[in-house]
Amino acid sequence: MGESYQAVVYDLDGTLVGLDVDWAVVTREVADRLESRGVATADVDLWTLLKRADAAGVGDVAEEVISAHERVGARTSDRLALAEELPLGVPVGVCSLNAESAVRMALERHDLAMAVDAVVGRDSVATQKPHPEPLRTVVHRLGVDPAETVFVGDSRTDETTAERAGMPFQYVEQRLSA
Repeated sequence: MGESYQAVVYDLDGTLVGLDVDWAVVTREVADRLESRGVATADVDLWTLLKRADAAGVGDVAEEVISAHERVGARTSDRLALAEELPLGVPVGVCSLNAESAVRMALERHDLAMAVDAVVGRDSVATQKPHPEPLRTVVHRLGVDPAETVFVGDSRTDETTAERAGMPFQYVEQRLSA
């Protein structure tokens, strides 16, 4: 890789594991539950539905559906190639848009929990990626310098989160080829 870091923080889904979740089904179920509560759901993605639910004061309804699917998907998730680099000789964290309970279940399923020192999920702090707070929280819990910590993920949202937190970023493919 050519660079050394004090710590590594990973995204979860698409990075260390592949959650077995049909996001289209989740989106339909969330939309159905929200429509019955008067929330507009036409032509929007799941994360927009979650924001609308929060704004309407029924975020817990959407969160309940999403988290339940994520926990089921964690139980049948696949271990991805990057997980093979764990454990590392530096502190390791996970910062995910998935519910913390699902993250922990997936880590346990794939014998990765002991290699991870800190976990922050969608529901662990008040904000979610791409806001920098979740990533900064993981880094704080690890007790390391953000500028000396790399965030590894699989999406533009992950990259934006790292930029906003003032941290180096690597896509999974870069990490695998290093």
